[in-house]
Amino acid sequence: MRHQTVVVAVALAALVAAAAVPPRPARAQDCPAPTFKYRHGIVSFTEHGATVDVRVEVADTERMREIGLMCRRSLDPDAGMLFVFEDLTRDPFWMKNTFIPLSIAFLGDRWQVVGIIDMRVAPNPADPPPTDVWAPAKPYRYALEVNQGFFKTHNLDAHAQVRLTSGEPAKP
Repeated sequence: MRHQTVVVAVALAALVAAAAVPPRPARAQDCPAPTFKYRHGIVSFTEHGATVDVRVEVADTERMREIGLMCRRSLDPDAGMLFVFEDLTRDPFWMKNTFIPLSIAFLGDRWQVVGIIDMRVAPNPADPPPTDVWAPAKPYRYALEVNQGFFKTHNLDAHAQVRLTSGEPAKP
């Protein structure tokens, strides 16, 4: 009888311990995001006499914008994703299933920079939104996500002139 009591006590302790373990953070290989055939382009920032180009995938449908850079393991230093909205918006961004720390430039309807924000990876990227959300103080029509620190590294801020060149081939 004592042996059965010990077995039951050990089993109960194991169940309690298992319940107390926080869920394992999502990993990129476990991520279920669909893939899309994105249009490509180049977003150019000109400031302080220098021009910096970013190769972009263009997310211009609601579904593409919802998925964004989810489940990516890395992003080339000169690459990003351009989110295109039909109208001005104040919708916030979040980092659900995003494993890369990102910076985001919010752009008005005339391609003026209305805000630049660094977004950190969520403690558990698989948690449903909103974990942390980011939005600029002003409405925007376009948003460009790049590797975190890109804008600081290239000395770009709200004074940069921005333009999009569409139809450029994607870099393999």
